[in-house]
Amino acid sequence: MPPSPSPTRFAYLGPEGTFAEAALSRAITAPEGRRDPQPSVAAALAAVRSGDADAALVPLENSVEGSVPATMDGLVDGEPLVITREVFLDVAFVLAVRPGTVLADVGSVASHPHALAQTGRRLTELLPGISPLPTTSTAAAAAAVAAGEVDAAVCAAIAASRYGLDVLADDVADHPGAVTRFVLVSRPGRLPDPTGNDKTSLVAVVGDRTGALLELLQEFAVRGISLTRIESRPTRQRLGVYSFSLDCEGHVADPRVGEALAALHRLCDDVRFLGSYPRADGRENRPVRQESSDAAFADADVWLARLRSGEV
Repeated sequence: MPPSPSPTRFAYLGPEGTFAEAALSRAITAPEGRRDPQPSVAAALAAVRSGDADAALVPLENSVEGSVPATMDGLVDGEPLVITREVFLDVAFVLAVRPGTVLADVGSVASHPHALAQTGRRLTELLPGISPLPTTSTAAAAAAVAAGEVDAAVCAAIAASRYGLDVLADDVADHPGAVTRFVLVSRPGRLPDPTGNDKTSLVAVVGDRTGALLELLQEFAVRGISLTRIESRPTRQRLGVYSFSLDCEGHVADPRVGEALAALHRLCDDVRFLGSYPRADGRENRPVRQESSDAAFADADVWLARLRSGEV
């Protein structure tokens, strides 16, 4: 397959001033290219599927709140998309207000549900009795404050600056040091080359039968492949039928990983490949035991071929 052209049109979860925009700036350092904020994760992914964007940068999981359902479901539903890169971003929240507003003036506060969940205890201390309002993004909350729709927003410092707001409180997170993992996705094409420190992502739908999950896990275990994430999601078909979203160490071009995916294709009702890409969390893939290495499997194949050919 010829090399895929480098993306030049990027969609991201907007509006301007979101953590997604900051993550995109980290992933794409070149100034050229169009960057289009989208009102939702679904809209960002739809822009790629329609051809309006070459790639989209969306949040996948947070170290405090876990996975982002809109992204997980959006990658499973619709035409296939693949992850080509992951970006980890430290997330710090501020409480932002219109200039001249003091804490006693705040009667409403808004933010993205994940941000509200990560700052709930601190907000209760600062604004007792106020029920936070959910928005589509932290930057959308900042924009709503600037427009006079709400009094305060939990957002990134960049959003407060972008919308001309004052910061009443810094670092309002209940658990400082939170990290959000973003992924850059595009339409299927040539995969990033193996680096020796890669991840592979996929979603497998298992049937409603005893031991289905164990069968799935055994295909990775027997080949010495470590999973870095696994979680279940309802397929929305019927009760009792689940999909499992997982990341494993290695690249689909690695024989062991490729064989594991082929085995899942045989065992599972459906498997959606979501990409192989360089690992970016600062960790190294675990060493593979000698008996589970690609060389050991290749040696076993040679031995079996000799037996079948009549050699002793």
